[in-house]
Amino acid sequence: MHQIAPKELVTISCELFEAVGCSPEDANVVANHLVDSSLYGHDSHGIIRIYEYVDQIKQGIFNSRGQPRIVSEKPCTATIDGGGCMGQVAAQFATKIALEKAGEHGISTVTLRNTSHIGRVGAYPLTIARSGKMGVVYCNAGRLGRQIVPFGGLDPLMSTNPIGFGAPRRNNDPILVDMATSVTAEGKIRVARNRGESTPAGWLIDNEGNPTTDPNDFLERGGAILPLGGVSGYKGHCLSFMVELLGGALSGEGVSSGETVMHSNGVLFTVYDIEHFTDLETYYDEVEILVRHVRSGRIDPAIGEILLPGEKEFRTARQRSRDGIEIDDVTWLRICAAGEKLGLKTEKW
Repeated sequence: MHQIAPKELVTISCELFEAVGCSPEDANVVANHLVDSSLYGHDSHGIIRIYEYVDQIKQGIFNSRGQPRIVSEKPCTATIDGGGCMGQVAAQFATKIALEKAGEHGISTVTLRNTSHIGRVGAYPLTIARSGKMGVVYCNAGRLGRQIVPFGGLDPLMSTNPIGFGAPRRNNDPILVDMATSVTAEGKIRVARNRGESTPAGWLIDNEGNPTTDPNDFLERGGAILPLGGVSGYKGHCLSFMVELLGGALSGEGVSSGETVMHSNGVLFTVYDIEHFTDLETYYDEVEILVRHVRSGRIDPAIGEILLPGEKEFRTARQRSRDGIEIDDVTWLRICAAGEKLGLKTEKW
């Protein structure tokens, strides 16, 4: 394992993305997003993506110089085409537009298409919450449909289809929801493989429908991830359908149809300006009433505490900011190999 300071990882990431054609500004956006994702404990959407993104730019899947643009808009809505650009660049642009429109009209909905992987979905409602507004984000994988089995099925026909939600608190970390509608994010399985670990029971089935804990049964042998919910997996399946239609159909990117490669996320951002609906201090009071109520019950000794949505992530970010981010040997070797192929002096890393 390697323990590396976040600032150092941002510098390394920027070097790589600039070397493969990104502008310094775009490289900085993507690098900070990936490092923040690992800071918050979402390793599946963090450092492990650096070498993947570099390879995908070289293959022409991502357009390192693409720029998002508004293709149609009305007072409360906008449709954004990412121009095939880096997903974090396009999603940051869409979040900015949604915040501006909500500030003026009270509510806004912005869709995004034709962009690469936008990364950790929770980053965008977190930005919204830190601006003092509430926001929800739905993100599908376009036509990709090869990861998740529909409830009752054995073949992977849908994607992880995450949902993010953020809401501000008074003088405290926001409420933050960042979840796949499958039992796990696809990237967590790759993290497990790179670390030489098995996956937990209940995550995967092999290509014959049998339960498995071997990451390679999914990554290499045609297995699948299960929908969120275990015996109530139909609930995760229903949420996944919602994301397909809200993120995929409304954006124009499309819905799962069996393709094996994700060309673009389809995303829908909705922002609510709290003061267009209720007094801000009254809203903050209600949040704290809910927090106190939820924490007033007895504690399950097997868990040890009642956590608020996002609380674990904020704790992890503070700890990793202090101690550094752990990177397994496989991931670090692949990052260095990507740099060496681009002619970078990786020995100084």
